[in-house]
Formats: sequence, structure tokens, C-alpha cells
Amino acid sequence: MINLMEYSNLRGNVPLRYARGHFATNHSHINYYIDITYQKTRLSEAKAVARQLKSKLNPAELIDTILCLDGTAVIGTCLAEELSLNGFRNINNNQSIYVVEPEYNANSQILFRDNLKPMFKGKHVLILMASLTTGFTAKRSIEAIGYYGGFVAGVAAMYSAVDAAGGYPVASVYSLSDLPDYASYDYRECPYCKQGIPIDALVNSFGYSKL
Repeated sequence: MINLMEYSNLRGNVPLRYARGHFATNHSHINYYIDITYQKTRLSEAKAVARQLKSKLNPAELIDTILCLDGTAVIGTCLAEELSLNGFRNINNNQSIYVVEPEYNANSQILFRDNLKPMFKGKHVLILMASLTTGFTAKRSIEAIGYYGGFVAGVAAMYSAVDAAGGYPVASVYSLSDLPDYASYDYRECPYCKQGIPIDALVNSFGYSKL
């Protein structure tokens, strides 16, 4: 097991669990692993994340659909419920929000079947992620939304190391200001690799695998 720590400055009953080391993702090498397991699977924590994200979203921005990446469907459902409460202005005219998870083709491109296309065409779509490091995945999602005729309503995440992705601001519970020494490197320029420091684990949206 990786030795996880918790960020001491708790924000809205949402713990930030992390481990420091040398980790490899599909796109880069990073010096922190951010563990979102419980926020994605424990209802009480998912609700707490949703309340925090609601407070950070632009209340003037319409949201018809939440595209849930990284297994964030539970958080997305809680967020849809929060946004549907009376008095919050950015709910659409139908007073309902679609919560959708993506499908990927063999080239890792996002695909939506015909029955899901109406939830994107002409709709305002919020991209929800567990965490953002390079912004690569968010940019790919932005391209997919445009391809299917939708409009990006914003990007939201539990943790983000970037302020914007694809030209859109990122709303997050925790940010680089909470872990100021967080770093992401191209694997060819990784200082840990150059020093011969082995990788502690492979990490992705499902979790980690120790090496």
C-alpha cells in the first residue's frame, strides 16, 4: 500500500488524500498521487465535493449535461442534484440535468452512441473530472463535445494543478495552491528518471499499481 496522507486544511468536509513520490500516468510523470477513491464511491464525501463545486461554478452558466470522466458519476449525480435545487440560476429551462459517462473507441477517443447524442447536441456540457494534471484529458473532452454539437459550460475537478484547460477556467475543490510543489513532467524530461529514482506506482483514474 502507498502511504497516503491527508491535507491538514480541510475544505468543506472534503479530505484531500495524497502520497508523495514518483508516479507515472498515461501522459506524464508526477510527484504526487491524488487519491479520489472515497470521493468517487462514498456518498457522504461525494455530496460534500458536489457542494464545494457548486459554490465555485459560474452561477450564470447554463448546464444541461454533466460529462463524468474518471469514474465521477456519483459526484456528478450529487452535483446535478445540488444544481437542481430551487434558487440556483444555472439550471436549464427543463429543470433537469443529464449525467453521462463517456465511452472510448480503440484510439481512446470519446464516443457517444446515437441514443446519447441528443444529450450533447445544442446542450451546455460541464466536464467533471477527478483531477487535472496536464489538462490533456480535459482538452480531448472539449474537442468531443464540440464534435457532437455541444457547448462547453466549464470544467470542474476535485483537484486541479492547472487554472484552465482548453481555454476554459477550471473550478476545483483543491488546487496547486494547496500542494505548491506539485509537478508534472514529460517522461523524457522527468528529473526522477534522470536521477535513477524508480517509479513507485503506475496511476490512473482507477487508482494505482505499485511496481
